[in-house]
Amino acid sequence: MNNHEIDYTIFGEEMQYVEVELDPQESVIAEPGAFMMMQDDISMQTLFGDGSNQQNGLLGKLFNAGKRLLVGENLFMTAFTNQGAQKRTVSFASPYPGKIVPIDLSQLGGKVICQKDAFLCAAKGVSIGIEFQRKLGTGLFGGEGFIMEKIEGDGMAFLHASGFVKEIYLTPGETLKIDTGCIVGFTGAIQYDIQFVGGIKNTLFGGEGLFFATLSGSGKVWIQSLPVSRLAARILSFGAFHRKEEGSILGGIGNLLDGDGWK
Repeated sequence: MNNHEIDYTIFGEEMQYVEVELDPQESVIAEPGAFMMMQDDISMQTLFGDGSNQQNGLLGKLFNAGKRLLVGENLFMTAFTNQGAQKRTVSFASPYPGKIVPIDLSQLGGKVICQKDAFLCAAKGVSIGIEFQRKLGTGLFGGEGFIMEKIEGDGMAFLHASGFVKEIYLTPGETLKIDTGCIVGFTGAIQYDIQFVGGIKNTLFGGEGLFFATLSGSGKVWIQSLPVSRLAARILSFGAFHRKEEGSILGGIGNLLDGDGWK
């Protein structure tokens, strides 16, 4: 076991947080801004990159940090280490409504590929890298771009995605068609591709775009019900129009009274 072993508990329903229990000298790494609270005896240390190649010198650290920049992550991460003699806990919160997904890399072939910005925290020693989509069509129309996040190691890691997250196990020869943008992640043996929706009416009037994302092979996949970009677009669409006053006889004057200004 190269990675630290950690225990955890996930709390909440729509706005979740994960509480990680650390034995003495155990560490967990997390994205900047994910920290929520911690007990005494836990120290914080800012790392350049994900901390998995700290022994490789400056060049290794630069390469490690560069990979994180390509997937839209911060150059730095924070390591939380239990310096005491007793077990201690540290908690990390999800950045928006959704679900926290625990993944045990030792049970998943040591590799999970996920959407950018999905990583929340992990046992120290887990590596956060990049996975290039070699197929032009998949990169352009698959909904995840040409670069995805690659998580490798043999410890626990935690992903976060908006909406509800469904875990599905695909058997050999099985293919799952998914709306583009709804893929949270999948294990390393899964094949990721796209498929044309087909049919003129489906293409022009179906409202589902031109392509499905497809996942096939043997392994686990995680699918979200509501991508955060779609959630944000819906919220913005409500703010872009004058709201209805829901039968209020005050009309625009009511907006002045509740602080929204005259509309």
